[in-house]
Amino acid sequence: MVESAATQEIILEVEDLRTYFRTRFGTVKAVDGVSFNLRKGETLGIVGESGCGKSVTMLSMMRLVPIPPGRIVSGKIVLDGEDLLQLSEGEMTKIRGSKIALIIQDPMTSLNPVFTIGSQVAEAIRLHQNLSKKGVMAQALEVLRKVNIPAAESRMRDYPHQMSGGMRQRVVGAIGISCEPMVLIADEPTTSLDVTIQAQYLKLLKDIQRESDLSIIFITHDFGIVAKMCDRVAVMYAGKIVEMGSVRDIFNNPSHPYTEALLASVPKMEEDVERLYSIEGQPPTLHDLPEGCPFAPRCQYVMDHCRTEYPVQVDLSESHYAACWRLA
Repeated sequence: MVESAATQEIILEVEDLRTYFRTRFGTVKAVDGVSFNLRKGETLGIVGESGCGKSVTMLSMMRLVPIPPGRIVSGKIVLDGEDLLQLSEGEMTKIRGSKIALIIQDPMTSLNPVFTIGSQVAEAIRLHQNLSKKGVMAQALEVLRKVNIPAAESRMRDYPHQMSGGMRQRVVGAIGISCEPMVLIADEPTTSLDVTIQAQYLKLLKDIQRESDLSIIFITHDFGIVAKMCDRVAVMYAGKIVEMGSVRDIFNNPSHPYTEALLASVPKMEEDVERLYSIEGQPPTLHDLPEGCPFAPRCQYVMDHCRTEYPVQVDLSESHYAACWRLA
């Protein structure tokens, strides 16, 4: 899967993206110099602890950061040759849903409880496609069938509270793909699902991707999902990408101490241990980052140099890099 994706064209490029929030405690550098690209038909996983900047990165790409207190300070987000940060809000409205779409973590908060499922799926289609009212509803019905909603025609008249968590998650997915976007951002879409429904939902996403050559950015805490879904992985910590590589690179050769610690914290069913591994300490406060490497206070390999200067990026292969003084 990685090999085929590597030959595809780059359709999304994020360069030195910085998103800051002004608070009474100081400036929170939620996203601080993030760069990556995404190829057609590829799935990029973004992992890291809560508060590391994953979701804010994706909201920045959608231009949905609340202003104030948030602000995209600098960077480029080039989608299909067009820098999204240079567009007006009206122009961006035409892009959201049609070229880039977002599946939010909790479907119960992203679906409006007072509108029917059919009207909510139809909204993006009505906005972006020049179809009659009958054509809009017909396409909404087709999209619900595509995500395997049983009895889709009658479900069009239902409200979100009449559906199970798994069904609501499928509806949110249907809204995401309703206008056949080039890029789909899935922000921990399986968090509220049990294991069986989660497996069905992931298979559904892969099937849709295979049919439409969709590019997916998958935000998750679950390395099992990363192994199943992703071609490449970006590991984020304190608003920065500290390591990026193929799934094989990350699992077989984790090179940043934080990546190594994340993988070590995943329980192994074949091992009988008295105490599960955990990463000591807490992530840094983003409005008061330490000098040098932000992971240094928690790192088992820390050196004096780590505490005074941020590490340089070291290329370990053509597709694998990490930012750590231990590698320099």
